[in-house]
This record gives sequence, structure tokens and C-alpha cells, in this order.
Amino acid sequence: MSREAIVIGASAGAVEALSAILPALPEGFALPVLVVVHVPPGRTNALAPLFRAKCRLPVREAEDKETIEAGTIYFAPADYHLLVEPDHTLGLSDDPPVLHSRPSIDVLFESAADAYGPALAGVVLTGASADGAAGLKALADAGGLALVEDPAGAHSPTMPRAALEACPTARTAGLSELASILIALGDR
Repeated sequence: MSREAIVIGASAGAVEALSAILPALPEGFALPVLVVVHVPPGRTNALAPLFRAKCRLPVREAEDKETIEAGTIYFAPADYHLLVEPDHTLGLSDDPPVLHSRPSIDVLFESAADAYGPALAGVVLTGASADGAAGLKALADAGGLALVEDPAGAHSPTMPRAALEACPTARTAGLSELASILIALGDR
């Protein structure tokens, strides 16, 4: 199955985990990567500028109604849910928090699963909540590739464990192996 997009969710320990994956993606990587990291409301999301300096791919904060471009990394803005619309554009929403989080990993994963179906790959990384578990299950139920950071090596294993409980068919891997899997998906 060829993939058309990747979604990633992370919380506590996110910068370290994402730093092992996103900078590894090579120039010419063929897929868009949409990322939700829990950022407290009222804080500026410094992730896009931080990763822009580290990555070989273009990195930006997602904008409402923006067309999703291959080979681009999009971060959800602080205090907005990031969604994928059926026409493969981005949507931003200030709907209520899900599991105390806005942006919510579940909201991104569920909307992306609806838009991409089996052409989607999703990764749940380190975090201290259950956000991402329901979304990863929805992604897997739609035929997508479900990946989870190995809880044994995660900075905060709660989120990967919750994802595996909700989606026992997900493949677990350490960060360097996850990077290799994603590189292979985007190698066209």
C-alpha cells in the first residue's frame, strides 16, 4: 500500500522524540507530515521555528484552508485543533479540548483517517495522557499503518501504552527504527 500522508502525535518529551525522527527525513521526501504536540494555551508554539533549523524539509505552522503539500512538515498551532479536510486541505478549529488538550492528537488522526483511509500512516510518541489512542485505532480501522514508540524507551510511556491498548495491532519500534520506517514510506 502506498501512503499519501503521515500524522504524528506527541506530548511530554516530544522535542527529544521528534528530534530523532524529523531531521532524519531526507530532501525529496514524498509525503506531508502533520504533527500535533500538546502546547499549553497562551504559549507561543516555538516548534516550527525550532524544527525549521534542524530539518531538511520545509517546516511550518499549519494555516486554516491551506492545501497540504508533499514533503512538508506541518505543526498544529497552539490552542487550535488541526484537522485534515476531505479535499486534503488543513482545517483549524477552536472546538473544546479533547482529553484536556487543544490541539488534540485524536482530532488530527481521526480526521486524517477519514480523508486518507488506508493511505495514511500514524505515529504515537511519548506523552503523559491517553490522547492519540482513539485516533490511532480509527486510523488502523481505516486500513492505515499504525506505529507506536516503544513504551520501554519513551520519555513518558503513558501515551504509547494507551495507544497500544486501544490498537493492539500497532507496530512498536524505537525512535531510530521509526525514523527508518517513515523514510521508507516516503521514498518514491
